[in-house]
Amino acid sequence: MATSDDDSVITSYADAPSRTITTGDVTFAYRELGPKGGVPVVLFVHLAATLDNWDPRVVDAVARGHHVIAFDQRGVGASTGTAPTTVEAMADDAYAFLTALGLEKIDVLSFSLGGFVAQVLVERHPDLIRRLIMTGTGPRGGKGIAKVPAVTFYDTIRATLTRSDPKEFLFFNRNPEGKRAGRAFIERLGDRTVDRDDPISVRAFVNQLKAITRWGLATPTDLSKITQPTLIANGDNDRMVPSALSHDLQHRIPGSELIIYPDSGHGGVFQHHDEFARTAVEFLDR
Repeated sequence: MATSDDDSVITSYADAPSRTITTGDVTFAYRELGPKGGVPVVLFVHLAATLDNWDPRVVDAVARGHHVIAFDQRGVGASTGTAPTTVEAMADDAYAFLTALGLEKIDVLSFSLGGFVAQVLVERHPDLIRRLIMTGTGPRGGKGIAKVPAVTFYDTIRATLTRSDPKEFLFFNRNPEGKRAGRAFIERLGDRTVDRDDPISVRAFVNQLKAITRWGLATPTDLSKITQPTLIANGDNDRMVPSALSHDLQHRIPGSELIIYPDSGHGGVFQHHDEFARTAVEFLDR
């Protein structure tokens, strides 16, 4: 087990125990690691993802100096209830979970759908969030987001025909470098061998796709109201949430920073995990 100087502190995501907390009629599954104290970093994950879908290389790097919390949204993985069909409801559930944990200030590290949820959360509860990291994501009403279900189904079929994980197609380019990065990413997701999360149900997956479609077709909101320091990152060839939308976010959020990783797709931050992790930690430590 990897630990910090304090042997009681877990800093390996593969070793973080799974826990639950109940608020209202929902029991949320979550994991936490890293040294407590200071502002915790809360992870907001992507479409169809559970606790086991975070890249452990990124999480471990952040957890060496930060308290990190990952959780399953309502109706996803080991969390109870029915998965919402709107991003706004997901943000409300996230707030209920964070409130149940007694958190009054957090940093956010989000990816894809998680970035949509983070935007609503910071809009509705601006005092809750200190720093905001959004990767592989885009704004409400962003051009191309409503096509995510079609891209997802197409790439899932392609992956099935080649006996691959769909994320290898959805997150990474299909050139030699992208294929290597995709296989390495899937291998890293298997670091945890015990106490793994429940896979997402078909119903929850369909509900999330509905939420994404609604987000993509919705009227854009005024992102200039986001005053928190914001870091945006993506690959230069994101087929799920077009890379142009990362540029759009950067232009619309005052003072935000943008990193575009070369020769990479939706999962650019996982393909370039070492570089991204260093940048994220530096940003959080300012």
